[in-house]
Amino acid sequence: MENQAVSLSALSLGSTKDKKHKGPSQPNRAFGVIIRKEIADHIRSWRFLVLVGLVLLTFVACLYVSVSNIRTAFTNTNDPDHAFMYLKLLTSTDNSMPPFHVLLSFLAPLLGISMGFDAINSEQNNGTLTRLLAQPIYRDNLLLAKFSSAILIVGMLFISLTLLMIGGGLLLTGVRLEAQELVRIMGFVFVTLLYVAFYLSLSILLSIVFRQPATAALSALGLWLFFTVFYPIMVNLVIRAFLPDPTYLTQAQVMGYNEFILDILRIAPNQLYTDAATTLLMPSVRSLGPMSMEQMAGAIPSPLPVKESLMIVWPQLSGMIAASAGCFAIAYYLFMRREIRS
Repeated sequence: MENQAVSLSALSLGSTKDKKHKGPSQPNRAFGVIIRKEIADHIRSWRFLVLVGLVLLTFVACLYVSVSNIRTAFTNTNDPDHAFMYLKLLTSTDNSMPPFHVLLSFLAPLLGISMGFDAINSEQNNGTLTRLLAQPIYRDNLLLAKFSSAILIVGMLFISLTLLMIGGGLLLTGVRLEAQELVRIMGFVFVTLLYVAFYLSLSILLSIVFRQPATAALSALGLWLFFTVFYPIMVNLVIRAFLPDPTYLTQAQVMGYNEFILDILRIAPNQLYTDAATTLLMPSVRSLGPMSMEQMAGAIPSPLPVKESLMIVWPQLSGMIAASAGCFAIAYYLFMRREIRS
């Protein structure tokens, strides 16, 4: 993406007759100008259009498979979630392709990486960063505008897809949307935004650390591949090497080891996202950890209220918020101490 310098007229202090009125609010006006400029740059970027096209094609394909299989899923009384038709549009499949939320766990990080890997270094390489900061713009406003504009675009994209799915479901089936389903779907959109926000803040951090955009992009993609593909494999290999023979362990010890393995796996952001999305889109999920036979025997196979599902996924939400805020805080610290004139 070729960033353009913000026009001096948009960031000027204005005429002298109203200078005393505009002076205190000038950084806020500059913040809005930068957000509009970043949104326009993202929308005109070919890489963003390609990724949006991939997300749209994935959504349409998954929705087509779900609609084709919706009658079977809706009439399956053995499934506790069969009455939630709009949730089934996002989760049901005929095994020809994964559900939409599973595919989104692979595509959503690419959106965040593509919109942040050249946020700062491309401005510095093009010489526009010094011109931007020569205006009455705070550094933190510039960094926050880079982050906020990307989140706004991704949020509008997922909200539009959600409305498209709801409208398509109403036209095809005529079934009324329940309030619980709407809350769960919007919670799923929020979780997806948190997932994108982590990789966006990570890519912005790498764009500050590395001078070349290609290096930042490869580093971000490498971290994404590590957490998505290689990290679960490494955890399984290491745990298997040190885990005692399960035949000599009690049930409580086996559950403890399984809980320990899940805790290690949840260091990866994709595991946190998968846990949260699955719990919100499948109301019958009662636990994200191992359960004993006594607990399973006493459990009634029925959907949980929204409040209970939110309590289950609150640790996952807190983890993604903390990871995103941590990456952005490190990026903020490095950028505030960065020498931009060299």
